[in-house]
Amino acid sequence: MHDVVVVGGGVIGLTTAFELSRSGQRVLLLEQGEPGREASWAGAGMLPPGCPAPPDDPLVPLTAATQRLWPELSADLRERTGIDNGFQRSGGIEFSEPPGQSIDSDVAAWHAVNIEAEPLTPDAAREYEPALDPSWGPCYRLDNMCQVRNPRHLKALLAAARQQGTEVICGAQAVDFDIEGDRITSVHTLADRYPADRVVICSGSWTSPLLARAGLRVEIEPIRGQIVLLAMPQPILRHVVECGHRYLVPRSDGRVLIGATQEQAGFDKRNTATAVQDLLEYALRICPALANAHVERTWAGLRPRAVRGRPYIGSSPRFENLYVAAGHFRWGLHLSPITGRLIRQMLCGDSTELDPAPFGWTTD
Repeated sequence: MHDVVVVGGGVIGLTTAFELSRSGQRVLLLEQGEPGREASWAGAGMLPPGCPAPPDDPLVPLTAATQRLWPELSADLRERTGIDNGFQRSGGIEFSEPPGQSIDSDVAAWHAVNIEAEPLTPDAAREYEPALDPSWGPCYRLDNMCQVRNPRHLKALLAAARQQGTEVICGAQAVDFDIEGDRITSVHTLADRYPADRVVICSGSWTSPLLARAGLRVEIEPIRGQIVLLAMPQPILRHVVECGHRYLVPRSDGRVLIGATQEQAGFDKRNTATAVQDLLEYALRICPALANAHVERTWAGLRPRAVRGRPYIGSSPRFENLYVAAGHFRWGLHLSPITGRLIRQMLCGDSTELDPAPFGWTTD
């Protein structure tokens, strides 16, 4: 029997398995496909400096805590595995949404959570990013916006977790549980069953139907996000550029990721002509210099959105040995370090980094 079975091998599951295994737990990770190949792979790797929400919103301390952990985790993974996840502070330029709207309230929201936001005149915006068209609308700069190459980060996490003893089984879709009283005693896949002392569900968009097999209700829905990857001979942008939920993320090799849609399309991950066209039109309008870029690839991922507006991170009120970490929506990569650490602290009986109560389950 393993100490912990982690269900789901995305960035949340991999980080949780790494945290638990390096604390001495015997961990088994079950992944229905290949580790990290769902929403975690499909994102652009943006790491915002915080959360521009009211200061009493529980997401504010959660994002502040995870931002402090990223440099430490990236250095640790590089030392353990030799894999550089590409973590860097690139800065960000945020345009108003809709275009032309005042940015005053946005800047004030960042300042309220102690994040510096620098309003930019059109001339200042051109100085930072000559390739942008600042006539798109008012904008401001976030100096502490960071980014990471998410495929590299996932590769490093998987290698580090295995080094620490995590057993990883691919192609193992969890479909049911064995239950005795107030405990989950094993996890069923299509082919086998795996006993465990404790179980952590990190299965993203597939969390709700899986937990329903144990009579539990969490409201997490898949939201399709489509992305286009462009390639240029050399970089033309330095900053992450955002306008509402759309963005441009430049890479040091000249590639630029354009994203992302937010669509309720069930579990359909196919790209659509209309969405790809809209993303390209947005990119060319805000950065005309991309007109001669090559379209290298398009893809889509299913982001798990918790209907209540914040992720589930904690134990089940019905089963004493069942935990969940899911529903992070667009923030999964960003919040993975603090999520994995909180789950490890809960399972090991340690003091938690911050109060996890706002992210727990109030009812089943």
